[in-house]
Amino acid sequence: MDNFSLPLPHGFSLRDTLLCGQCFRWEENADGSFTGWAGAHHATLYQQGDTLLVTGSDPDFWEEYLDLREDYDGWKTTFSADRTLSAAIEKCGGIRILRQQPWETVISFIISANNNIPRIRGIIDRLCSGFGEDGHFPTPQQLAVQTPETLAPVRAGFRTKYILDAAQKVADGTLNLDEISSMPLDDARKQLMTVKGIGPKVAECILLYGFHRLDAFPVDTWIKKILCRCYPDGFPEWIVPKGVAQQYLFHYIRIYCPKEEENAATGLSTDGQGTAKSLAAF
Repeated sequence: MDNFSLPLPHGFSLRDTLLCGQCFRWEENADGSFTGWAGAHHATLYQQGDTLLVTGSDPDFWEEYLDLREDYDGWKTTFSADRTLSAAIEKCGGIRILRQQPWETVISFIISANNNIPRIRGIIDRLCSGFGEDGHFPTPQQLAVQTPETLAPVRAGFRTKYILDAAQKVADGTLNLDEISSMPLDDARKQLMTVKGIGPKVAECILLYGFHRLDAFPVDTWIKKILCRCYPDGFPEWIVPKGVAQQYLFHYIRIYCPKEEENAATGLSTDGQGTAKSLAAF
């Protein structure tokens, strides 16, 4: 492994980017650095202001993976015309959408359904250590030949049959991930949902985080709350790419707003245009 540095766009947050729910193979160290995997690449990343210190290899890979070449500032300027998004960007504007491997993301978000992050990470770690090579994420071919019995040590529960179905469909070409990357979004959703365990929300996550389809918009319980309270007439069409906006909103409501149960008696007021006067009610 080599030691090298990369310049970071002003305002970038490594911590928020790696902990905002879009990936599961990074661990935060006591010194604030992160050690983990991105595809076949293993590294330790440490942010020091506008510089990223990397212990690893292939600088171009990490620049691409972290999406450092994209101009997020232009999007954030547009988003800030919306009061709700402006509040989210103030706290979470350092997030970037990672450019992850599609296959790894398919399995990761199948595992994520009705699950919590510590357990998701544990299942993925056991899957990689038990069936991948040298810590790499196992290939479709490596998983397609497994059975529920051989995968039992992964402790994925009912998701085991979904993992196997995805692996078999990708391995035999029934599901072509290369084709999905260039399909119209609706067609890509339908193709992904031919796999057992991939419903509308998981399909949107895979498209956004695995295929970098920034027009995908995952809606979970957190996003449903914010859409209901802040955008009762629907999410504004002018906010694009909406997948990036969604990630700011998702991380903000989960991390920076008070818990729902602590504010059950407080309603969120709006100004009549769907923008929040205050997000304190969350």
